[in-house]
Amino acid sequence: MDDQTVLKTTPLHALHLSLGARMVPFAGYDMPVQYPAGVLKEHLHTRTAAGLFDVSHMGQVVIRAKSGTYEDAALALEALVPVDILGLKPGRQRYGFFTDDNGGILDDLMITNRGDHLFVVVNASCKDQDVAHMKAHLTGCDIELLEDRALLALQGPRAQEVLAALWPDVVDMKFMDVRDALLHDAPCIVSRSGYSGEDGFEISVPADQAEQIARALLEDLHCQPIGLGARDSLRLEAGLCLYGNDIDTTTSPVEAALEWAIQKARRAGGERAGGFPGAARILDELANGTSRRRVGLKPEGKAPVRSHAKLYADAEGRTELGEVTSGTFGPSAEGPVAMGYVPARFAEPGCQVFAEVRGKYLALTVSALPFITPTYKR
Repeated sequence: MDDQTVLKTTPLHALHLSLGARMVPFAGYDMPVQYPAGVLKEHLHTRTAAGLFDVSHMGQVVIRAKSGTYEDAALALEALVPVDILGLKPGRQRYGFFTDDNGGILDDLMITNRGDHLFVVVNASCKDQDVAHMKAHLTGCDIELLEDRALLALQGPRAQEVLAALWPDVVDMKFMDVRDALLHDAPCIVSRSGYSGEDGFEISVPADQAEQIARALLEDLHCQPIGLGARDSLRLEAGLCLYGNDIDTTTSPVEAALEWAIQKARRAGGERAGGFPGAARILDELANGTSRRRVGLKPEGKAPVRSHAKLYADAEGRTELGEVTSGTFGPSAEGPVAMGYVPARFAEPGCQVFAEVRGKYLALTVSALPFITPTYKR
């Protein structure tokens, strides 16, 4: 095996093996897709109790202005994202995305105001190009990819209870709050956020103490390890995009139904309108709409419709509309769920479309997203 194909491992790799995980290649890493309980049980456990995910493959990046001020770092990053970062309060986090000159999405990310600097979390598959992108454009800032930290996601209705056993102050946090915390004397950064549709937390921990902290959380009988399989079905039920599937450089934020993440300050008439790559197209789409939209799709019957299945206006497959970008069986939705892009005139909930699956045309109903009711602690 040459160096190009050697998979990276996270600081929790030995723990996954000891817990009987089935490992698969993902974004260049050897990652757990499921544990002995299986994807279905892991999914339902996260919805009813608490699940612990290893998301250490994602990129944790510090952006610090050379001037030392948060304002300079925020304004610098605003040149790359259509998000109000200057108005983000200390200890708060916001969802955003890098856009390109055509208005496509280069990656989506979480952005936190850490007082005198920014802390951003980017996708594993994009982290090297994201860091290069920031270094090339944010010349007034120092950009550091934190290689010595792991990232845990603790998700589910009992997540607060599980984490409070190690850190009681967690009960005061609201959705998208970010705090410093000592867990087993390890300096951690805790955000009340995640990608499951449930209340929960993402915890940045020192790499050399990650296994100790993970084991401490798993000592709680309500908390079980969860793999990438259930992570995918959880986020799909929650209507959340996976970069590379539902969003990429061929999709604009407005086409992707992510305009809620573009604050007033960056829109036409706002204090800092535009000024980000692709602004002309994105601001035009905000004002005038798009020709296509990302929508939820509920297939009839029990058979999932997978990504890349073509969508049609008719049961004979004469008029192609678009394609499915994510699809699986939704254990909590008690049926198959999917997302995809359709022309705007087909984007209203209740519209019927058809997907080609092994030569047959299966009916799907356009559905409002998400497929489940999120339980974020507002």
